[in-house]
Amino acid sequence: MRKPKVCIIFTGGTISMTVDDEIGAAIPTLSGEQILSMVYNIDKLADIEVINFAEIPGPHMTINKLLELKTLIINKLNEEDVTGIIVTHGTDTLEETAYFLDLTIQHEKPVVVVGAMRNSSELGYDGSSNLAAAVCTAISPKAVGKGVLVVLNNEVNAAAEVTKTNTLSLNTFQSPYGPLGIIDTNDFIVYRDIAYRQHIETDIVERKVDLIKAVIDMDERFIRSSVDFGAVGIIIEAMGRGNVSPKMLEGIRYAIEKDVVVVIVSRCHSGRVFESYGYAGGGKELSDLGVIMGGDMRGPKARLKLMLALGKTKDLEQIRKLFKEESCAI
Repeated sequence: MRKPKVCIIFTGGTISMTVDDEIGAAIPTLSGEQILSMVYNIDKLADIEVINFAEIPGPHMTINKLLELKTLIINKLNEEDVTGIIVTHGTDTLEETAYFLDLTIQHEKPVVVVGAMRNSSELGYDGSSNLAAAVCTAISPKAVGKGVLVVLNNEVNAAAEVTKTNTLSLNTFQSPYGPLGIIDTNDFIVYRDIAYRQHIETDIVERKVDLIKAVIDMDERFIRSSVDFGAVGIIIEAMGRGNVSPKMLEGIRYAIEKDVVVVIVSRCHSGRVFESYGYAGGGKELSDLGVIMGGDMRGPKARLKLMLALGKTKDLEQIRKLFKEESCAI
């Protein structure tokens, strides 16, 4: 019986790093082949194709590289003999890359994004075990149709839900709803399914979208500066259910008057924003002004969604619908 074929696209990150003795810190040094050589017995499960796409840390990922990566993944998914795709990535921006790919790739075959929290010079390097779990996920029929998945610490999470919650822990990637499943004895054990997926068909990304976090007694300066420097969209991580200070409200009013799309999400780790409060700066007043309420999204992912949405359309109602209706596609 022929083994499934998995294409692994290596982009760098901690999974590819060793400690440089001269500078006393970790940097990307390992090729895809070198990383794969530490994943023992993987050849018994799948035939592996290695593509060395980049050798960069997570913070060096760019929108241009994401667009290149998306095109490469789609081309490989369309090859008949490829069962699934794995992308290795730095964990600092892993959730953003995974979500970008989830929004822009519409395919039944699995795409799995994986990284490591410890570099290969450290005791307990987790890169090899994470990569093995990613291969087990990519070849599993149970992963078909679930969109982009994130696999670390033998847990399988949906790209749309997962976030990095700790700077150090091996189980740092968590979803507020729990993982979709786990890898146990080389098998993908599914706990639950994905309620919805969204798709934005575009090769154009609006870069002028800013992310601003609301804090106590914050005024309008950051918002005004963003607008005056040409922002087309602004994501505001508001307080609680989607509220800001009265001073910050004036900046939001200024942005709306300048036809800048403003999306409100919460700075809380979970829960959705809603028009619950009617005081100055409360969610009800913001909604009445014309801001878009961003549901249960967090800031970084909401920014990517708005960048893609504005690349596709300038129709405010279509963009509002995309943030309101979870299964909407444009």
